[in-house]
Amino acid sequence: MTFLSEEESFGAIPEFYVEYRKRSEPYTMMDDHYHDYYEIYYMLSGRRIYFIRDRSYSVEQGDLIFIRKHELHKTIQSGEDAHERIILHFDDAFLSRLAGPHADFLLTPFRQPSNLIRLPRQTQLAIEQILRRLVAEIAQKPTGYELIPSGALSDLLLTASRHLQQHEQAPLHLETPMHAKISEVIRYINAHFDEPLRLGTMAERFFISPHYLSRMFKEMSGFTFSDYIVLTRIKEAQRLLRESGLSITDVAAAVGFDNFSHFGKTFKKITHISPREYRKQYG
Repeated sequence: MTFLSEEESFGAIPEFYVEYRKRSEPYTMMDDHYHDYYEIYYMLSGRRIYFIRDRSYSVEQGDLIFIRKHELHKTIQSGEDAHERIILHFDDAFLSRLAGPHADFLLTPFRQPSNLIRLPRQTQLAIEQILRRLVAEIAQKPTGYELIPSGALSDLLLTASRHLQQHEQAPLHLETPMHAKISEVIRYINAHFDEPLRLGTMAERFFISPHYLSRMFKEMSGFTFSDYIVLTRIKEAQRLLRESGLSITDVAAAVGFDNFSHFGKTFKKITHISPREYRKQYG
């Protein structure tokens, strides 16, 4: 019998990294984050709430979550404390080496309207068998175990991509009207982050009291209203620094900061480097 610790890992971010976690205590992800590599999240047991981009998903055993590059996301405590999950991170360069001409096809799950894919039960069992073996190999480290993780990633992506090629993904409905309302608020923020966005004004626009909007926004997304706006602005600033020739001052204005000094301090607080240093990394 294989005895696993509550945490196992393999590889390194951003190229290719696998992490297994089993928790029995309440847990909500504290980091508000996004990254420039892909993430696959598989729920081995338990239930979680996963907020991604502009909506929350109720994730249950057998569900697969596919998170695109630069997508804001956060897991939140659901009714149950105990849960078990595995995460796989990889970047474009690793996938290209792994799959060659098939790499684009293997990214099919990341192009779906929904981040959550719920496969048929028989396929779920096949995926779980692959991932359980992956975790066991990482834990026991038998000769050649290093070959297993990349094979598991390839099998997982190929299985999901073939399924989506052959079956139309059923729409996943939001759980309540308030979920839909908060998603609407978040989509508005995503489209208007460069404008002044105040809690009172947004509450009036969407016919909710400010207190209720603040409370439900946090409950359903895991973010405070103001933190979400700041993170969205900084994420867009990073994109402009990577992809445009705008000056740093113009980038700050383009994402809604009317004070350049405040922009620089906020950018460094979130990314741990200055806007100028960030741009140099991609120069």
